Amino acid sequence: MALVDIPGSKSVTARALFLAAAADGVTTLRRPLRSDDTEGFAEGLERLGYRIDRGPDAWRIDGRPEGPGVAEADVYCRDGATTARFLPTLAAAGHGTFRFDASPQMRRRPLLPLTRALRDLGVDLRHEEAEGHHPLTVAAAGVEGGDVVLDAGQSSQYLTALLLLGPLTRTGLRITVTDLVSVPYVEITVAMMRAFGVEVVREGTTYVVPPGGYRATTYAIEPDASTAGYFFAAAALTGGEVTVPGLGRGALQGDLGFVEVLRRMGARVETGADGTTVAGTGELRGLTVTMRDISDTMPTLAALAPFASGPVRIEDVANTRVKECDRLDACAENLRRLGIEVATGPDWIEIRPGTPRGAAIKTHGDHRIVMSFAVTGLRVPGISFDDPGCVRKTFPGFHEAFASLRKDIVG
Repeated sequence: MALVDIPGSKSVTARALFLAAAADGVTTLRRPLRSDDTEGFAEGLERLGYRIDRGPDAWRIDGRPEGPGVAEADVYCRDGATTARFLPTLAAAGHGTFRFDASPQMRRRPLLPLTRALRDLGVDLRHEEAEGHHPLTVAAAGVEGGDVVLDAGQSSQYLTALLLLGPLTRTGLRITVTDLVSVPYVEITVAMMRAFGVEVVREGTTYVVPPGGYRATTYAIEPDASTAGYFFAAAALTGGEVTVPGLGRGALQGDLGFVEVLRRMGARVETGADGTTVAGTGELRGLTVTMRDISDTMPTLAALAPFASGPVRIEDVANTRVKECDRLDACAENLRRLGIEVATGPDWIEIRPGTPRGAAIKTHGDHRIVMSFAVTGLRVPGISFDDPGCVRKTFPGFHEAFASLRKDIVG
């Protein structure tokens, strides 16, 4: 059995940084994720005038309920979608002129539903080049609040950004959602806002967020469930056993639901109060599964699928086409490189069982493509990656951790 220490959640760390920056007082974040995305988020906050003390095991953030501590700033968001979507929203609640840009990869990713909603709330926001994409400038003068309609069918991060903004407005927000993907990520946001003193009320498709701001607190970051999925999949594939402490029944992250997919395929799963264990049984069954709410784990299942006894069909994952890359096409392309028969549609992928051969994986600079096909590599010699280092986005030590796992469960 392998006991795997998974780094802190990227999603939880990003939300915690926003909440801590907006809260009244000093917040301590315990065991935050240290990766390119979260370091970029913290650096962006510092550019906006927030004070952060980044220790090895805890970060302390001096909150500024009134908004950024500078009148002007130029913020580079790197590849981070949470950074690129949350920080302009935070800045809008303050006063000053704030410019945001991002990497070429992040510039390609859509932003328009969020920026349209911010404009509907009176925010002076201008896209400098392509409408709905970075770079952009916010001329901030605070946000009054009120009613707004949002399409979050491409990304739940649009809704999260507005929810986080709500307590910083003068009158609160009523956000009516016309479409929503990845609902568990919104539930993470609502639970974390509660921990910082704000109660969000849901009325059908409308989220009601009161004004009044946030209270500083001490907040522990739980391990990243999406990252844990690669290690759980490894156990299911090899017949080994993996336990991840800190991800138990009370975990916030919906991506822990991936273990239920592995259970349906034949793995043994035990979720306790303080951790989750997955053990391979020598059986991997084919299945059809909807992954709309846990779409970040779609590539993990796709990389595991060739070893199933029947076809694996993954449905309702159109939003994976607008992630760091078009993940549906990237998974299909790489599976075909491995000699596996694949079909895709607008929001689905179907993978036939087969015997993968070694090949060079084209990563498209996407950390999840690398980590997913590392699972395939546990059973297939000769797999390499054109950009193995892109894992630094969420897990800089991934390759070392996976090599250690290989020794523990494969030998």
